[in-house]
Amino acid sequence: MGILDRFRKKKKGGKPAEEAKKPTELEMLCGDDKETYEALFNTMLLDPRKIGTSMKEAAEKAKDLEKSGDLIRVRTQYQIAGGLAIYEGNVKKVVKFFSEIEKISPDTKYPILKNPEKAIAKAQEYYQKYLKPEEKK
Repeated sequence: MGILDRFRKKKKGGKPAEEAKKPTELEMLCGDDKETYEALFNTMLLDPRKIGTSMKEAAEKAKDLEKSGDLIRVRTQYQIAGGLAIYEGNVKKVVKFFSEIEKISPDTKYPILKNPEKAIAKAQEYYQKYLKPEEKK
């Protein structure tokens, strides 16, 4: 058993606490503003240029899918459209798309709807800092 104890000791020893949990770029950008961080955490696309569809196409597809009753795919398309609206800085569309998801899924709540202007401003700051400006659509 002496040999096995050596391996167990290695597993117990780990990285220091501050090294194990580094803040993300979004956390650093939001700083102490936890409300804005929570608003963007599950809604913002970190690199929307890699999405193969436009905001308009995703919204149209969501409307078409609503007729078929496939609510999971509807929600996904509205999520994509909302993320792209954040990228474009379109507050009206952000509110519209995430409100639609809340209508479809009443259990789902989006903190971004509380203060969308502030959240979108932080998102724009993120995009300007971490995405090359000339590549932004």
